[in-house]
Amino acid sequence: MSTSVSPDLRRIWRGARVPLALVLLIFAAGALLLLGRGEQTHGALEPGSYEPGGAHALAKLLRDHGVDVRTAHTMAEADDELGEDATLLVTQPDLVPAKRLDALREHAADVVMVTPGAPTLHDSLPLVHPVGQNDVGRLSPQCTVAAAVAAGDVTLGGIGYASPGARSCYPGEDGGGTLLQLADAGGTTTLLGTSAPLTNDRLAQDGNAALALHLLGQHPKLVWYLPSTTDPGLDDTRKSIFELIPDGWYYGAAQAFIAVALLALWRARRLGPVVTEPLPIVVRAAETAEGRARLYRRAKAADHAGETLREAARTRLRTTLGLPRDADAAALVTAVATRTGRAANEVGAVLYGPPVTDDVALVRLAGELDRVEREAGRT
Repeated sequence: MSTSVSPDLRRIWRGARVPLALVLLIFAAGALLLLGRGEQTHGALEPGSYEPGGAHALAKLLRDHGVDVRTAHTMAEADDELGEDATLLVTQPDLVPAKRLDALREHAADVVMVTPGAPTLHDSLPLVHPVGQNDVGRLSPQCTVAAAVAAGDVTLGGIGYASPGARSCYPGEDGGGTLLQLADAGGTTTLLGTSAPLTNDRLAQDGNAALALHLLGQHPKLVWYLPSTTDPGLDDTRKSIFELIPDGWYYGAAQAFIAVALLALWRARRLGPVVTEPLPIVVRAAETAEGRARLYRRAKAADHAGETLREAARTRLRTTLGLPRDADAAALVTAVATRTGRAANEVGAVLYGPPVTDDVALVRLAGELDRVEREAGRT
Protein backbone atom coordinates (compact mmCIF):
# COMPACT_ATOMS: atom_id res chain seq x y z
CA MET A 1 0.00 0.00 0.00
CA SER A 2 1.63 3.21 -1.20
CA THR A 3 0.73 6.18 1.00
CA SER A 4 2.32 9.50 1.82
CA VAL A 5 1.92 11.95 4.68
CA SER A 6 3.06 14.82 2.43
CA PRO A 7 0.33 16.98 0.81
CA ASP A 8 -0.27 16.26 -2.87
CA LEU A 9 0.03 18.82 -5.64
CA ARG A 10 -3.68 19.53 -5.64
CA ARG A 11 -3.70 20.34 -1.92
CA ILE A 12 -0.58 22.50 -2.26
CA TRP A 13 -2.17 24.39 -5.16
CA ARG A 14 -5.39 24.99 -3.24
CA GLY A 15 -3.43 26.41 -0.31
CA ALA A 16 -1.04 28.55 -2.34
CA ARG A 17 -3.21 29.91 -5.14
CA VAL A 18 -4.68 32.83 -3.17
CA PRO A 19 -1.31 34.19 -1.86
CA LEU A 20 0.24 33.60 -5.27
CA ALA A 21 -2.58 35.49 -6.97
CA LEU A 22 -2.13 38.42 -4.55
CA VAL A 23 1.62 38.54 -5.22
CA LEU A 24 1.07 38.48 -8.98
CA LEU A 25 -1.56 41.21 -8.66
CA ILE A 26 0.86 43.42 -6.69
CA PHE A 27 3.63 42.92 -9.26
CA ALA A 28 1.24 43.61 -12.14
CA ALA A 29 -0.01 46.81 -10.50
CA GLY A 30 3.57 47.98 -9.88
CA ALA A 31 4.54 47.25 -13.48
CA LEU A 32 1.54 49.18 -14.79
CA LEU A 33 2.40 52.16 -12.59
CA LEU A 34 6.01 52.16 -13.79
CA LEU A 35 4.97 51.87 -17.43
CA GLY A 36 2.43 54.63 -16.97
CA ARG A 37 4.95 57.00 -15.43
CA GLY A 38 7.67 56.21 -17.93
CA GLU A 39 11.33 56.94 -17.31
CA GLN A 40 11.61 59.86 -14.90
CA THR A 41 14.63 61.20 -13.08
CA HIS A 42 15.07 63.88 -10.48
CA GLY A 43 17.66 66.57 -9.84
CA ALA A 44 18.83 69.96 -11.03
CA LEU A 45 19.35 70.17 -14.81
CA GLU A 46 18.51 66.47 -15.23
CA PRO A 47 17.35 66.04 -18.86
CA GLY A 48 14.75 63.50 -17.74
CA SER A 49 13.35 65.54 -14.82
CA TYR A 50 9.98 67.28 -15.03
CA GLU A 51 10.66 69.30 -11.88
CA PRO A 52 10.95 73.10 -12.11
CA GLY A 53 14.73 72.86 -11.76
CA GLY A 54 14.98 69.96 -14.21
CA ALA A 55 15.67 70.25 -17.92
CA HIS A 56 13.33 67.80 -19.65
CA ALA A 57 11.82 70.60 -21.73
CA LEU A 58 15.23 71.68 -23.04
CA ALA A 59 16.26 68.10 -23.83
CA LYS A 60 13.04 67.55 -25.78
CA LEU A 61 13.48 70.85 -27.62
CA LEU A 62 17.00 69.89 -28.67
CA ARG A 63 15.89 66.44 -29.84
CA ASP A 64 13.06 68.02 -31.84
CA HIS A 65 15.71 70.08 -33.64
CA GLY A 66 17.71 66.98 -34.53
CA VAL A 67 20.31 67.06 -31.78
CA ASP A 68 21.32 63.66 -30.39
CA VAL A 69 21.28 64.25 -26.61
CA ARG A 70 23.42 61.75 -24.68
CA THR A 71 23.26 61.81 -20.88
CA ALA A 72 26.44 60.93 -18.96
CA HIS A 73 26.58 60.51 -15.19
CA THR A 74 30.20 59.37 -14.99
CA MET A 75 33.49 60.58 -16.35
CA ALA A 76 33.91 57.38 -18.38
CA GLU A 77 30.49 57.75 -20.04
CA ALA A 78 31.18 61.36 -20.98
CA ASP A 79 34.58 60.51 -22.41
CA ASP A 80 33.14 57.66 -24.50
CA GLU A 81 30.43 59.87 -26.03
CA LEU A 82 32.58 62.89 -26.89
CA GLY A 83 33.97 63.59 -30.33
CA GLU A 84 34.69 66.35 -32.82
CA ASP A 85 30.98 66.63 -33.63
CA ALA A 86 29.81 66.95 -30.02
CA THR A 87 29.04 69.80 -27.66
CA LEU A 88 29.84 69.18 -24.00
CA LEU A 89 27.55 70.56 -21.27
CA VAL A 90 28.97 70.29 -17.74
CA THR A 91 26.32 71.06 -15.14
CA GLN A 92 28.61 71.04 -12.07
CA PRO A 93 32.19 71.59 -13.21
CA ASP A 94 33.41 72.18 -9.65
CA LEU A 95 33.00 68.43 -8.99
CA VAL A 96 35.42 67.50 -11.77
CA PRO A 97 39.19 67.62 -11.11
CA ALA A 98 41.00 70.11 -13.32
CA LYS A 99 42.98 67.48 -15.27
CA ARG A 100 39.85 65.47 -16.02
CA LEU A 101 37.92 68.58 -17.04
CA ASP A 102 40.72 69.71 -19.37
CA ALA A 103 40.80 66.25 -20.96
CA LEU A 104 37.07 66.41 -21.66
CA ARG A 105 37.36 69.89 -23.14
CA GLU A 106 40.07 68.70 -25.53
CA HIS A 107 37.77 65.99 -26.92
CA ALA A 108 34.74 68.25 -27.45
CA ALA A 109 33.99 70.70 -30.25
CA ASP A 110 32.38 73.28 -27.94
CA VAL A 111 32.00 73.38 -24.15
CA VAL A 112 29.33 74.98 -21.96
CA MET A 113 29.97 75.08 -18.22
CA VAL A 114 27.31 76.13 -15.71
CA THR A 115 28.40 78.20 -12.68
CA PRO A 116 32.06 77.18 -12.44
CA GLY A 117 33.58 78.47 -9.19
CA ALA A 118 36.89 80.13 -8.42
CA PRO A 119 38.87 76.88 -7.82
CA THR A 120 37.80 75.44 -11.19
CA LEU A 121 38.62 78.69 -12.97
CA HIS A 122 42.03 78.92 -11.26
CA ASP A 123 43.03 75.39 -12.34
CA SER A 124 41.40 75.12 -15.79
CA LEU A 125 40.86 78.70 -16.96
CA PRO A 126 43.47 80.79 -15.10
CA LEU A 127 42.77 83.94 -17.13
CA VAL A 128 39.10 83.97 -16.01
CA HIS A 129 38.08 85.18 -12.57
CA PRO A 130 34.68 85.61 -10.93
CA VAL A 131 33.34 89.13 -10.43
CA GLY A 132 30.71 89.27 -7.71
CA GLN A 133 27.28 87.69 -7.41
CA ASN A 134 24.22 89.11 -9.18
CA ASP A 135 20.48 88.69 -8.87
CA VAL A 136 18.86 86.43 -11.45
CA GLY A 137 16.58 88.43 -13.71
CA ARG A 138 15.99 89.74 -17.21
CA LEU A 139 19.21 91.00 -18.80
CA SER A 140 20.16 92.36 -22.21
CA PRO A 141 23.13 90.89 -24.14
CA GLN A 142 25.21 94.03 -24.83
CA CYS A 143 27.73 91.96 -26.82
CA THR A 144 28.36 90.47 -30.27
CA VAL A 145 28.17 86.76 -29.42
CA ALA A 146 25.92 85.19 -32.06
CA ALA A 147 23.91 83.14 -29.56
CA ALA A 148 23.28 86.19 -27.35
CA VAL A 149 22.37 88.44 -30.28
CA ALA A 150 19.88 85.86 -31.59
CA ALA A 151 18.32 85.34 -28.16
CA GLY A 152 18.06 88.95 -27.06
CA ASP A 153 16.89 89.46 -23.50
CA VAL A 154 17.17 86.32 -21.36
CA THR A 155 16.94 85.26 -17.72
CA LEU A 156 20.50 85.40 -16.43
CA GLY A 157 22.52 86.59 -13.46
CA GLY A 158 24.34 84.70 -10.75
CA ILE A 159 28.13 84.68 -10.99
CA GLY A 160 29.79 87.34 -13.12
CA TYR A 161 32.98 86.50 -15.02
CA ALA A 162 35.75 88.61 -16.51
CA SER A 163 38.76 87.72 -18.65
CA PRO A 164 41.02 89.63 -21.03
CA GLY A 165 40.28 88.77 -24.63
CA ALA A 166 36.99 86.99 -23.84
CA ARG A 167 33.57 88.11 -25.08
CA SER A 168 31.40 89.13 -22.14
CA CYS A 169 27.58 89.22 -22.35
CA TYR A 170 24.67 90.04 -20.06
CA PRO A 171 26.69 92.13 -17.59
CA GLY A 172 25.61 92.10 -13.97
CA GLU A 173 25.61 94.84 -11.36
CA ASP A 174 29.33 94.36 -10.67
CA GLY A 175 30.27 94.66 -14.34
CA GLY A 176 31.20 91.01 -14.96
CA GLY A 177 29.46 89.11 -17.72
CA THR A 178 27.04 86.42 -16.58
CA LEU A 179 27.75 84.78 -19.94
CA LEU A 180 31.40 84.64 -20.97
CA GLN A 181 32.71 83.00 -24.11
CA LEU A 182 36.36 82.14 -24.77
CA ALA A 183 37.87 80.91 -28.02
CA ASP A 184 39.73 77.59 -27.71
CA ALA A 185 41.96 75.85 -30.22
CA GLY A 186 39.13 73.74 -31.61
CA GLY A 187 36.01 75.65 -30.58
CA THR A 188 34.59 77.79 -27.79
CA THR A 189 34.09 77.52 -24.04
CA THR A 190 31.03 79.28 -22.66
CA LEU A 191 30.50 80.03 -18.97
CA LEU A 192 27.01 80.65 -17.56
CA GLY A 193 26.59 82.37 -14.21
CA THR A 194 23.31 80.58 -13.50
CA SER A 195 21.38 77.57 -14.76
CA ALA A 196 18.10 79.52 -14.85
CA PRO A 197 17.69 79.82 -18.67
CA LEU A 198 18.06 76.04 -19.08
CA THR A 199 15.46 74.93 -16.53
CA ASN A 200 11.88 73.82 -17.12
CA ASP A 201 10.26 76.77 -15.34
CA ARG A 202 12.35 79.45 -17.15
CA LEU A 203 12.93 78.00 -20.63
CA ALA A 204 9.80 79.58 -22.13
CA GLN A 205 10.61 83.05 -20.76
CA ASP A 206 12.17 85.76 -22.93
CA GLY A 207 14.83 84.39 -25.27
CA ASN A 208 15.98 81.55 -23.00
CA ALA A 209 15.02 78.80 -25.45
CA ALA A 210 16.83 80.55 -28.33
CA LEU A 211 19.96 81.03 -26.22
CA ALA A 212 19.98 77.37 -25.15
CA LEU A 213 19.47 76.15 -28.72
CA HIS A 214 22.31 78.27 -30.07
CA LEU A 215 24.73 77.28 -27.31
CA LEU A 216 23.90 73.56 -27.13
CA GLY A 217 22.59 72.78 -30.61
CA GLN A 218 25.49 73.85 -32.82
CA HIS A 219 26.64 70.26 -33.36
CA PRO A 220 24.82 67.00 -34.14
CA LYS A 221 25.49 65.56 -30.68
CA LEU A 222 25.22 67.00 -27.17
CA VAL A 223 26.92 65.20 -24.29
CA TRP A 224 24.97 66.23 -21.19
CA TYR A 225 27.42 65.52 -18.36
CA LEU A 226 26.06 65.56 -14.79
CA PRO A 227 29.05 64.98 -12.47
CA SER A 228 28.41 63.15 -9.21
CA THR A 229 30.40 62.77 -6.02
CA THR A 230 29.79 59.01 -6.21
CA ASP A 231 31.68 58.65 -9.49
CA PRO A 232 34.91 56.76 -8.69
CA GLY A 233 36.45 58.07 -11.92
CA LEU A 234 36.67 61.57 -10.38
CA ASP A 235 38.69 60.46 -7.36
CA ASP A 236 42.30 59.72 -8.24
CA THR A 237 42.98 58.51 -4.70
CA ARG A 238 40.19 55.91 -4.67
CA LYS A 239 41.23 52.42 -5.75
CA SER A 240 39.33 49.19 -5.99
CA ILE A 241 40.16 46.25 -3.74
CA PHE A 242 41.70 44.41 -6.70
CA GLU A 243 44.12 47.30 -7.32
CA LEU A 244 45.25 47.11 -3.68
CA ILE A 245 46.12 43.39 -3.84
CA PRO A 246 49.81 42.80 -4.71
CA ASP A 247 50.52 40.84 -7.87
CA GLY A 248 52.22 38.09 -5.88
CA TRP A 249 48.92 37.23 -4.20
CA TYR A 250 47.34 36.39 -7.56
CA TYR A 251 50.24 34.05 -8.33
CA GLY A 252 49.90 32.39 -4.93
CA ALA A 253 46.12 32.03 -5.33
CA ALA A 254 46.60 30.33 -8.70
CA GLN A 255 49.07 27.87 -7.18
CA ALA A 256 46.70 27.14 -4.28
CA PHE A 257 43.83 26.52 -6.70
CA ILE A 258 45.91 24.05 -8.72
CA ALA A 259 47.02 22.25 -5.54
CA VAL A 260 43.44 21.95 -4.25
CA ALA A 261 42.24 20.64 -7.62
CA LEU A 262 44.99 18.00 -7.71
CA LEU A 263 44.23 16.99 -4.11
CA ALA A 264 40.53 16.60 -4.94
CA LEU A 265 41.33 14.40 -7.95
CA TRP A 266 43.71 12.28 -5.87
CA ARG A 267 41.19 11.75 -3.06
CA ALA A 268 38.42 10.95 -5.50
CA ARG A 269 40.62 8.30 -7.13
CA ARG A 270 41.42 6.72 -3.75
CA LEU A 271 37.84 6.61 -2.47
CA GLY A 272 36.50 4.89 -5.58
CA PRO A 273 32.84 4.60 -6.60
CA VAL A 274 29.92 4.96 -4.19
CA VAL A 275 28.85 1.65 -2.61
CA THR A 276 25.54 0.72 -1.00
CA GLU A 277 25.22 -0.74 2.47
CA PRO A 278 22.35 -2.89 3.78
CA LEU A 279 20.17 -1.41 6.48
CA PRO A 280 20.99 -2.66 9.99
CA ILE A 281 17.38 -3.71 10.58
CA VAL A 282 14.33 -4.50 8.46
CA VAL A 283 11.00 -2.93 9.42
CA ARG A 284 7.97 -4.97 8.46
CA ALA A 285 5.36 -3.25 6.29
CA ALA A 286 2.62 -3.90 8.85
CA GLU A 287 4.56 -2.06 11.55
CA THR A 288 5.18 0.86 9.20
CA ALA A 289 1.49 1.09 8.33
CA GLU A 290 0.50 0.88 12.00
CA GLY A 291 2.94 3.63 12.98
CA ARG A 292 1.69 5.89 10.23
CA ALA A 293 -1.90 5.27 11.29
CA ARG A 294 -1.07 6.26 14.85
CA LEU A 295 0.48 9.50 13.57
CA TYR A 296 -2.71 10.26 11.63
CA ARG A 297 -4.84 9.55 14.70
CA ARG A 298 -2.69 11.68 16.98
CA ALA A 299 -2.84 14.58 14.50
CA LYS A 300 -6.62 14.08 14.06
CA ALA A 301 -6.03 14.02 10.33
CA ALA A 302 -8.91 11.76 9.40
CA ASP A 303 -9.53 13.73 6.20
CA HIS A 304 -5.93 13.34 5.05
CA ALA A 305 -5.92 9.63 5.94
CA GLY A 306 -9.15 9.13 4.02
CA GLU A 307 -7.76 10.86 0.94
CA THR A 308 -4.63 8.69 1.19
CA LEU A 309 -6.79 5.53 1.28
CA ARG A 310 -8.83 6.75 -1.70
CA GLU A 311 -5.73 7.58 -3.76
CA ALA A 312 -4.23 4.16 -3.05
CA ALA A 313 -7.53 2.45 -3.99
CA ARG A 314 -7.82 4.47 -7.19
CA THR A 315 -4.25 3.52 -8.19
CA ARG A 316 -4.94 -0.19 -7.64
CA LEU A 317 -8.29 -0.03 -9.48
CA ARG A 318 -6.67 1.58 -12.55
CA THR A 319 -4.18 -1.31 -12.64
CA THR A 320 -6.92 -3.91 -12.12
CA LEU A 321 -9.15 -2.46 -14.84
CA GLY A 322 -6.32 -1.88 -17.32
CA LEU A 323 -6.69 1.88 -17.33
CA PRO A 324 -3.75 4.27 -17.83
CA ARG A 325 -2.21 5.80 -14.71
CA ASP A 326 -3.46 9.29 -15.69
CA ALA A 327 -7.06 8.21 -16.31
CA ASP A 328 -9.44 10.90 -15.07
CA ALA A 329 -12.19 10.49 -12.49
CA ALA A 330 -14.99 10.07 -15.03
CA ALA A 331 -13.23 7.21 -16.84
CA LEU A 332 -12.39 5.41 -13.60
CA VAL A 333 -15.89 5.73 -12.14
CA THR A 334 -17.46 4.49 -15.38
CA ALA A 335 -15.13 1.49 -15.57
CA VAL A 336 -15.69 0.52 -11.90
CA ALA A 337 -19.47 0.90 -12.21
CA THR A 338 -19.48 -1.27 -15.33
CA ARG A 339 -17.36 -3.98 -13.68
CA THR A 340 -19.18 -4.06 -10.31
CA GLY A 341 -22.71 -3.28 -11.46
CA ARG A 342 -22.99 -0.44 -8.95
CA ALA A 343 -24.46 2.95 -9.79
CA ALA A 344 -21.94 5.50 -11.05
CA ASN A 345 -22.90 8.08 -8.41
CA GLU A 346 -22.38 5.47 -5.67
CA VAL A 347 -18.94 4.59 -6.98
CA GLY A 348 -18.06 8.29 -7.31
CA ALA A 349 -19.11 8.94 -3.70
CA VAL A 350 -16.77 6.20 -2.49
CA LEU A 351 -13.75 7.09 -4.64
CA TYR A 352 -14.14 10.87 -4.87
CA GLY A 353 -16.53 11.77 -2.08
CA PRO A 354 -16.21 14.55 0.48
CA PRO A 355 -13.46 14.31 3.12
CA VAL A 356 -14.23 12.21 6.17
CA THR A 357 -14.58 14.05 9.45
CA ASP A 358 -13.85 11.47 12.18
CA ASP A 359 -12.45 8.01 12.83
CA VAL A 360 -15.83 6.31 12.53
CA ALA A 361 -16.33 7.69 9.03
CA LEU A 362 -12.74 6.71 8.19
CA VAL A 363 -13.34 3.09 9.18
CA ARG A 364 -16.59 3.07 7.17
CA LEU A 365 -14.77 4.48 4.12
CA ALA A 366 -12.03 1.83 4.40
CA GLY A 367 -14.63 -0.89 4.37
CA GLU A 368 -16.41 0.60 1.34
CA LEU A 369 -13.16 0.91 -0.58
CA ASP A 370 -12.27 -2.70 0.24
CA ARG A 371 -15.64 -3.97 -0.99
CA VAL A 372 -15.40 -1.96 -4.24
CA GLU A 373 -11.92 -3.34 -4.89
CA ARG A 374 -13.03 -6.94 -4.25
CA GLU A 375 -16.04 -6.56 -6.55
CA ALA A 376 -13.91 -4.95 -9.28
CA GLY A 377 -11.36 -7.74 -9.03
CA ARG A 378 -13.87 -10.47 -9.80
CA THR A 379 -13.70 -11.74 -13.37
